Amino acid sequence: MADYTRRLPVYLLLDCSGSMTGEPIEAVRQGVKALLSELRGDPQALETAYLSVITFDSHARQVIPLTELVLFKEPELNAGGATALGEALRVLINCVNSEVRRSSPTQKGDWRPLVFILTDGSPTDIEEFHLAVRELKRIRAANIIACAAGSKADTSYLKQITDHVIMMNTLSAGDMAQFFEWVSGSIKMSSRRIDPGAAEMPPPQGFVVVP
Repeated sequence: MADYTRRLPVYLLLDCSGSMTGEPIEAVRQGVKALLSELRGDPQALETAYLSVITFDSHARQVIPLTELVLFKEPELNAGGATALGEALRVLINCVNSEVRRSSPTQKGDWRPLVFILTDGSPTDIEEFHLAVRELKRIRAANIIACAAGSKADTSYLKQITDHVIMMNTLSAGDMAQFFEWVSGSIKMSSRRIDPGAAEMPPPQGFVVVP
């Protein structure tokens, strides 16, 4: 069987609900653009990292399938609606199951995916959220890092998903830029490791690690 580079799948779950309207969603757009530029400038990340974007408002959808960086096209992001984080986790589970290569007797599969969740609120689909969280924990599908953006974000829900939760105090363009810079640094660090795991970079200045 032909050799291939083991991929590092990276999934971005981005909150596009109504509360992200205006400066916040524009900051996310610029953040994704900067993230892509940073990763394309790193030879190791360029070789191993594959990127996907899942957005959630009143519904969740994978707007960019898992794609190598040279072919990745920035998604069109617009804000409106509720916060279907539970549905987004369900989409994530389905995408990981269908897109991530499993190990076989003849070759090793992809690295365990990295998932970054960004939300400024709390899930509005509570029942689906709890079901999806239970499924994620059962299958241990990915290394998940969550960011609660702004004072209205409820970290208690994110802590149910993962132990790796950080919080930024505002939805300003500056804080959002720092978040995406941290994400790109975490991906680059993971792409260089023998066995990529959850991001180990300290959070940006002014961000708080949620205990």
